[in-house]
Amino acid sequence: MTPRAPAEPDSAVLAGIHQLYNRQSHLIDSGRAAAWAATFTADATFDSPSYPAPVTGTAALTAFAEEFAATAAAAGVVRRHVVTNLVAEPDGADTLRVLAYLQIVATPRGGTPRTERLTTLTDRVVRDGDVWRVASRRVRRDDAPEPGGNR
Repeated sequence: MTPRAPAEPDSAVLAGIHQLYNRQSHLIDSGRAAAWAATFTADATFDSPSYPAPVTGTAALTAFAEEFAATAAAAGVVRRHVVTNLVAEPDGADTLRVLAYLQIVATPRGGTPRTERLTTLTDRVVRDGDVWRVASRRVRRDDAPEPGGNR
């Protein structure tokens, strides 16, 4: 018996999802914290092992992105989010589960770029009118096991 591949979202949905992730990267990297936070739902959660606690809601997401920009400026580096290998799977009506790889590359002023982090994103993305927004994001380091013991 050959296992079936999960249903694929149509090309318009996939284009919208890619645009969402591209926009998020550009917004947070350029210090546009409120606009970055607006790409999430109002009650979204962001959980990453790089930070002490999960962040929930628009105000907390905005503050999180402001801190990201401030620490880069204080360190004298330009940070870039590089999101690749997106896989979007339907997860209910107007909801997708999106998996992706995330690299954060830091370039010191006048220096050589270096990879700061290589992680995996697991997001629940929901349709909000004509746009897609992230409702939850879980970031996982590559050396950490996935829930359920899968790697």
